Amino acid sequence: MSEQAVRQRSDRQPDWRRGNVINDGVRLATFELGDSSNPTVLLVHGWPDTHHLWTHVAPRLAEKYHVVAYDCRGFGESDRPRRTGAYRLDELADDLFAVAEAVSPDRAVHVVGHDWGSIHTWEAVSRPRAQTRIASFVSVSGPNLDHLGQLLREQIASPTPRHLRNIAAQSLSSSYTGLFQLPLIPNVALRALGNPRAWKQFLRTVEGTPPENVVVADSLRRDMITGLALYRANIRQKLLRPNPRITNVPVLQVVNERDVALRPAIYENTPTYAAKLWRRDTPTGHWLPYTHPDYLTDLVLDFLAVQTNSGAPAPTIDRSRLFSDPKPLAGKLVVITGAGSGIGRETALALAARGCELVLADLDAETADETARECKIAGATAHAHRLDVSDTAGFTEFADKVRTTHGVPDIVVNNAGIGLAGGALAATDEQVDRLLDVNLRGVITGSRAFGRQMVERGVGGHIVNISSAAAFTPSRSLGLYSASKAGVLLFSESLRAELAEHHIGVSVICPGLVDTNIVSSTPIAGLDADDERARRERLDRFYQRRGFTPDRVASEIVSAIEGNKAVVPVTIEAKVGYRIYRFAPWLSRIGARQKVTG
Repeated sequence: MSEQAVRQRSDRQPDWRRGNVINDGVRLATFELGDSSNPTVLLVHGWPDTHHLWTHVAPRLAEKYHVVAYDCRGFGESDRPRRTGAYRLDELADDLFAVAEAVSPDRAVHVVGHDWGSIHTWEAVSRPRAQTRIASFVSVSGPNLDHLGQLLREQIASPTPRHLRNIAAQSLSSSYTGLFQLPLIPNVALRALGNPRAWKQFLRTVEGTPPENVVVADSLRRDMITGLALYRANIRQKLLRPNPRITNVPVLQVVNERDVALRPAIYENTPTYAAKLWRRDTPTGHWLPYTHPDYLTDLVLDFLAVQTNSGAPAPTIDRSRLFSDPKPLAGKLVVITGAGSGIGRETALALAARGCELVLADLDAETADETARECKIAGATAHAHRLDVSDTAGFTEFADKVRTTHGVPDIVVNNAGIGLAGGALAATDEQVDRLLDVNLRGVITGSRAFGRQMVERGVGGHIVNISSAAAFTPSRSLGLYSASKAGVLLFSESLRAELAEHHIGVSVICPGLVDTNIVSSTPIAGLDADDERARRERLDRFYQRRGFTPDRVASEIVSAIEGNKAVVPVTIEAKVGYRIYRFAPWLSRIGARQKVTG
């Protein structure tokens, strides 16, 4: 989104209808939008925010719903109890129920909570009272502290290297909460940070939040200091004596993978305690209502459509439903070209095992269907399409269809490719054109079409392009093929740099000798039909004896996605060849003169 668009949106303040709700002598300032006859959506902020956090979210929600935000006790225009004990989660949950009953006495409310607003909504939905008062809950950047305390207990009791890494990482991210327990010192620090300009600059520095999007109350400095009571009244008590309970309230948990304060690993055990759970992981930061308000609003609207039976489940919400423990990459939408066999099929199966939804494309529609069937057997949702990646217009139309039907993909694997061996001078123009159209132009088209969608959506993604060890292993017998794959390698490296600011990763995979059916279908320029067939059969047998199977490449692809790796040589010859070409290219040139096809 352009800076001008951000600035224009921040200038449009909601025309709130103001009110008050009293709970146990504490006055809570409320702010309403929309038709009160519609279902009510209750917006609950965290530290150090007020109802202003929802400035960019509430107006769109109010087009369909009765929207109510309120300043939690100790913040904004609400009362500020002086006792630390007044900020315990049970008191805050009582406030939530009091507001819900006042603004929607006859119907249960839908709650969207952020940060501490999410934390104390977890307390509310864990009570039996929630069954009649809370219809659904969208949790953003805020864990259930009882769940977290129980998770830490279990991991400390049975530590593994992964558990220890997660504990160490979260402890580092949460170190500020220890500071907040101290007397006086945090108060002094927050007096400086509580200047609105300083706070906006802080959010920009830690998460890239556009300052124009941050709307704060005049009481920001006072809110920061009063809000320290949230940490002092709850953190130690809940982590040391957790009381996790099961909730039957439908929950959408939005997990921000770049959250500076809360690591995704802390949500591991949520499915144990949430009977109706959806989860959406995105490469976004903590202050999602400021950084990506439209994306968050779309998620909330799609989730509410399911909960109110006011529309068909949106694809993003439909694939976010969790029925058991979350899997790596669960809920991601993946597009794979050349998915009918070999590396494409094995990659599809590997990602199906991780809970992804798959859009599988291949020139051979039957093989794409077969891959889709295998993925469905593995428990994944899969859709098969016929696609010729060399048809630029057709590929672009396919990308538009994916977006309309399934949504913007989170991961794209441009895998489709063909081979061409033999001398460059012997190849026909038609062979050269077909090779470059499929291997290079197809990758470029897929990367551009889906990359634009990812950039426009604004919450990141990942593109994987399949190159080859031939990209850095020159050979007199593979010059044209090497050229096409070298183009993929350098294009991918450049695209990675271009898309980094949008948090879109680009990985290029460079397999060596892998036993796939590409060898048996590779034309060899300059040979008659009989010699070409005999040479191809010898090569095919050699690749089979080599025994490096496509599933091992698929494993490297998944690892590249999870680790956002840039260049991944696969097989020992690829790894050696990559280093020789980088550090001793003259050896590569000597090897290139050998009369070997393959």
